[in-house]
Formats: sequence, structure tokens, C-alpha cells
Amino acid sequence: MNPESLTRPLRVLRVCLHLLVGGLLVLVAGRALAGQAPDRSAVLAASAALAVGYAVGAALPPVRRSRRAAAAWLAALTVGWLVLLGLTPDGVWLAFPLFLLHLHLLPVRWGLVAVAATTVAAVGGVVAHQGGVTPGVVLGPVLGAAVSVGTVLGYQALYRESEHRRRLIEQLTATRSELAAAEHAAGVLAERERLAREIHDTLAQGLSSIQLLLRAAQRALPERLDVAGDHVEQARRTAQDNLVEARRFVRALAPPGLDGGSLPAALRRLCATTAARSGLAVDCDLDGTAVRLPTPHEVALLRIAQSALANAVRHAGATRVEVTLRYQEDGVVLAVVDDGSGFDPGAVAGRGDGGFGLAAMRARAEELGGTLTVESTPGRGTALTVAFARPYAGAPAGA
Repeated sequence: MNPESLTRPLRVLRVCLHLLVGGLLVLVAGRALAGQAPDRSAVLAASAALAVGYAVGAALPPVRRSRRAAAAWLAALTVGWLVLLGLTPDGVWLAFPLFLLHLHLLPVRWGLVAVAATTVAAVGGVVAHQGGVTPGVVLGPVLGAAVSVGTVLGYQALYRESEHRRRLIEQLTATRSELAAAEHAAGVLAERERLAREIHDTLAQGLSSIQLLLRAAQRALPERLDVAGDHVEQARRTAQDNLVEARRFVRALAPPGLDGGSLPAALRRLCATTAARSGLAVDCDLDGTAVRLPTPHEVALLRIAQSALANAVRHAGATRVEVTLRYQEDGVVLAVVDDGSGFDPGAVAGRGDGGFGLAAMRARAEELGGTLTVESTPGRGTALTVAFARPYAGAPAGA
């Protein structure tokens, strides 16, 4: 329940209270007119004065905004009611709306005191007019006071609970907004990291190859024009492949190497291209029956193979590289082994330079639940292995 749902019933109750006071005053005046009491004119005058005082106070904004003004208005109404009660026992009927006004406009403690005093005055006024005490004379005002207290205090408790829930909802809404902003920021950072890895494993590797080929062509000029032309042609094809990669990034689709084919075919093309551009002997082997992997896993394996081959060409000084893709019952494994200079994996990990080499390959594998292992010794080559524990359904894939 919200405060708005409580405000509408409150307006209705306020209107009903106005009608109740007006109706009771009309009833008291009507009974005075119908009777033959000598103080009939006084009752009519007191009823009219009480009606005017009630209407004026209910219409004045200070009465609703200031407890001091409300207390003064209630005091004037109570005095008028006591005068009416002294003139006629019918005035006791107006005790019930007075109960509600006391409890609504005064603090709880003073409201209860005012209700108790009004109850005593109502009982005493009726007793004075009837000349004796009866159970009805006492029970009527007492029950009216009890009902008023229960109604108003119950409503106030309900309103406080509603306010508490409203504040909790506002806090929850604010927390959700903060969480959404944090998730958005985390998503942006993750996407930036992913794109950085993609660019490093594709465009950056291609640009590096183009640079090496153009340097080789420069060294061959002008004596060996045929060799220089071959290097330039390879650089042109590499630039063309990079352009396709860049366009594919923009469309956020799968890598071009996987379009219309399988992962083994893409690895064979990668190995053949690397061998042609670098002069290395690059072997590509398939072990087991090829099955279709989810696109993210195929992309990860292809990118890791690209990065590993690029490291073998640029850093390892290798003469031979073996790329093996194994499809096993419990998963898939990619191994890239070279006979290069090797290195100390512990020393590289200890640097914590945050580069986009082994750290990027390991992060790419771990994002999909895989593992990446590097075994290397200075002077004895490097073996890189990445494994995924059966991330596929087992559908056959064409080679």
C-alpha cells in the first residue's frame, strides 16, 4: 500500500466527517424546533454558532498546517459543544466527531487525554439532564470513544507502515539504478577488453605481418624485384584480410575465418597463410571426429592459435610449429608446439605487465570455462595447450 492509496480514503473520511457534523447539528436543531422546551432558541443559536465555527475552522489552512491553530480551534469547538450539551442532552451525539478531531489534530498523548475528558463530559452532561446514571448513558460515550481511538490509531499505524514501505521502495529503486549503472560500466569495460583482445589477435597481428613483409621487400629492392614483388603481394593479401576482419568487427559477427566452414578448415587456412608469410614449417593436424562447437568456443580457439603462431614467428625464432586440434569424448584440446628459443613462464607471469599476449589468451580461455597451459624452457621450445571440457552438443562438423 502506498501513501497515495491512503490519501484518497482520507479525503473521503474527511468529507464524511463534515457531513456527520452537519447532519448531527441539523438533527439537534430539528429536535429543538419540534419540542416545546423554553430554551429552544438557545439550542438553535448554539447549534448555528457551532456549525459556523466548525465550517470556518475546517476551511482555514492554518488549522491543517499548525498544531497550535488546530488546538485553538478544537478548544473553541469543545466550548461550543459543552454549551450545547448543557442546553440539550442531544448534544452528546456530537461527542463522536469530536473524538475523531482530537485524535487526528492533536499529538497522540494529548489526543487521548482530550478524548477521555470529552467522554467524561458527555456522560456527565447526559446524567445531569436525566437526573440519574444508567448503563446506556455510560456505555454510549465510552464505546464511541473506544471505536474512535481504535479507528484513528489503526489508520496512523497503517500510514506509518505505508511510509516505511515507500522509503524502502525508494531505496530499492535507487539501489537498482546504481546496480544497473555499475553493470553497464562493467559491461562496457568487458566489451572494451574483448575488443582489445580481438584487435590484438587479428588486426595488430596482421599489421605486424604487413610491416615485416614490407621490410623484407625493402631489403630485396632493387636487386631482387621478383622477391620484393612476392612480399608486396603477400602484404596486400594480409591487408585485405585485415580489412575483412575490421568490417566484421563493426557488424559484431563471427570471424571471417569461420564463415561458411569449420574450425579445422579455418585452422588449416591459418597455418598455410602463416607458413607462406613467415617461411616457417607449420603443420596442422586433426585428431578425432570434428564436431561443431558453439561459436564463442570456436572463435576463442582460432584466436588463441593466431596469437600463438604470431608469437612463434615474432619472438620464438622457431623453424617449425605443430598445431594439433583434438576432439575427445570429454572435451576439445588445441596444442601449439614450436622448436624456438623458449622462455621462463614463471618470469613472464611474475612481471604482471598486463600485455595482450599470454595473459589475453588465458583470459579468453577462462571466460568460457577453459584452461590454458604453457610449458617452456629456455632453448627448448614452447608448448601451449588450451582445453575446453565438452562445451558442445556433439553435432558433426564438416572439415
